[in-house]
Amino acid sequence: MSSDFKGSDLKGKVVVVTGGSRGIGQSIGAAFAAAGAETVLAAASEANLGKAADAIVAAGGKAPTVIAGDLRQTAACEAVFRTVSERHGRCDILVNSAGATKAGAFADLTDEAWQDGFALKFFAAVRLCRLFWPMLAAAEGKIVNIIGGAARTPSADFLIGGSVNAAFANFSKGLSALGRRDGVNVNVIHPGRTATDRTKDLFRQKAAARNVAPDVIEAEETAKEGLRRIGQPEDIAALTLFLCSPAASHIQGAAIAVDGGSTPGLY
Repeated sequence: MSSDFKGSDLKGKVVVVTGGSRGIGQSIGAAFAAAGAETVLAAASEANLGKAADAIVAAGGKAPTVIAGDLRQTAACEAVFRTVSERHGRCDILVNSAGATKAGAFADLTDEAWQDGFALKFFAAVRLCRLFWPMLAAAEGKIVNIIGGAARTPSADFLIGGSVNAAFANFSKGLSALGRRDGVNVNVIHPGRTATDRTKDLFRQKAAARNVAPDVIEAEETAKEGLRRIGQPEDIAALTLFLCSPAASHIQGAAIAVDGGSTPGLY
């Protein structure tokens, strides 16, 4: 997707990106800022948000608004909405990219781990969609939910992530029906294996469940999926920009994998 495409369609749009301090969310935020959008990054770590904002400015993008808070808490979601309302008075695009669910042996996954998995990735997104919906409807805006291939492919060592992702995908598809009525496009991206700190954490968690080295898990999974290369955050960012452009105005309720073809079964 060329920089010419990115530069012309999104100037002046107000874009909220959760999980915007690292990994896929950071790359998405940077891409929107480079495209001229008024970008708002929300995440838990103020320090990491500062680094993300500095990188955007260093690359020539407009300095984003950053909001640090624990999005597992309702008050933090409300703070994001309040800040956007006060500073911009509108929201054109909401990208829900926050969330890190734990992997591991089923017997070792506590109630707290399950609750934490749903609290950030699922319930934070639900709250933010509800809070921003009137603004998005007024702007005929876009929602892109970054979920993951485990929504479609259950795995015994990723039960929390698969369950959260499946619930999130179902919610997104249902919300898209409301979007047809209110003029809000709601779509999903399912990243596959992507080069982020999150991926390294998952390798470690799965390795601990089997009592092997993380390198063993990485080699096994890469070979199993037959990937030519591991995905990059920029791969997901490029599709996000397209889904939020006028060219994608007739794409509604879709779930698109960016995984190098690794997801088995039908889409």
